Amino acid sequence: MTNGPVPRRLFIDTVGCQMNVLDSEMVVASLRRLGYELTDSLLEADTILFNTCSVREHAEEKVYANLAKLKKIKLDHPSKTLGVIGCMAQKDQKTVFERAPFVDLVVGPGQLHRIPELLHNIESGAGKQLAVSLSRRAGSQEDIRRSHETFDPLRDPTMRPTPFQAYLRIQIGCDKFCSYCIVPMTRGPEQGRAPGLIVAEARELANQGCKEITLLGQTVNSYRFNDGGKTVELADLLSSIHDIDGIERIKFVTSYPKDMSLRLLETVRDLPKCSPYLHVPAQSGSDVILKRMKRGYTVAEYDEMMHRIRTILPDAAVSSDFIVGFCGESDNDFEQTVELVERCRFKNSFIFQYSVRPGTKGAQLLEDDVPSEVKTSRNQRLLELQNAISQEENLKFLGSKVEVLVEGPSKASLKRNEVGPIRQMMGRTHCDRIVVWEGNERQAGNLVSVLIHDASSHTLFGTIETRQSQPDVVQLAYRG
Repeated sequence: MTNGPVPRRLFIDTVGCQMNVLDSEMVVASLRRLGYELTDSLLEADTILFNTCSVREHAEEKVYANLAKLKKIKLDHPSKTLGVIGCMAQKDQKTVFERAPFVDLVVGPGQLHRIPELLHNIESGAGKQLAVSLSRRAGSQEDIRRSHETFDPLRDPTMRPTPFQAYLRIQIGCDKFCSYCIVPMTRGPEQGRAPGLIVAEARELANQGCKEITLLGQTVNSYRFNDGGKTVELADLLSSIHDIDGIERIKFVTSYPKDMSLRLLETVRDLPKCSPYLHVPAQSGSDVILKRMKRGYTVAEYDEMMHRIRTILPDAAVSSDFIVGFCGESDNDFEQTVELVERCRFKNSFIFQYSVRPGTKGAQLLEDDVPSEVKTSRNQRLLELQNAISQEENLKFLGSKVEVLVEGPSKASLKRNEVGPIRQMMGRTHCDRIVVWEGNERQAGNLVSVLIHDASSHTLFGTIETRQSQPDVVQLAYRG
């Protein structure tokens, strides 16, 4: 009796946004078709891939540092294939080979579907492989769009955050050209996916056991698609996916402030499966800085959007992004950002210090003139303010029952290496608040009712409602 061929093994490391997580799922699915198996061991892997992000300099330098650590492994095992894929690969291109000569493969996000072919070329002795999309001025608009087009022909449930949660891409690219952002160059022109394909994939995800789908786009609420003379928008997609049996929650990220329409908000209000959670980056509370960032809206327009949200979805949770220390940001500009955060009372905010991204208008035209220590001080102050607001908002849930989609054991439980079915569990409310409680692993994937008895800035703490005292699904006062 002879043994079958030894399967090839893949190690893949993913950093960055939800788009990158979905890209990695697609890559793994395509390589499984060739007989690859996943491994968490660099030594065991035949192919090592780093799926990268270019939004911040720190993320890129971390990748190069990790590559440097692999040099000895590559020298000791020259047959291993080492690849850099994703946004940093698209931005740096041949520079990756120059900084890390032992890398075999560089692939941009628009060319990920070619990875099986490129790996075959390497194995056949064709040498290093580079596959990147066209730059924004390197051809016709149609050719540029096609070179960036990567949707999801293959899915791999094992690569998802949990077996019952999935990302679904409805749009790629971005045409906003904010002066600090490299995404329009690495992800290409904004283009929506055909609605029929989106709904069909949502049905397939439901058939695979997904209960929560998160629709992805760089500016997801800007989605438009001309379908037989009819313009389909995000609100239409939400309505279509809402009718799919098995799907219990629908989210969408990331939203652009000027495209947060009345119709979209009313659709979220009227469709029970749509989560009342909106991620709408503000980036700054100063009109001077917003104009310099080329964000395309004013603080007054952002405030008007928040008023629409609070009027139509009074229980909605809104989160935001901020960049501190952008070019020319004065103390007064920063104080206006502080005032915006105080007014809006976001559920949470992701706060970053500005770093120059080569290839952006900011890098070409603006001076990075805010000292590092000032950036750090402003980052810390804004973070402390946001954490205080988050805790105050979370404390409002004390004594309330919330419906939670159980994701699995909590980070604390995993860190403590707890074993057995009885352990600390975690999940999220409909408006994306994290909840932990002492529970059972069998709860994973279910909607349960949790009575909240404590809260921090990031977490709600509760007690599971028992079957004896409550039905399986509880009608709640909070959609949160």
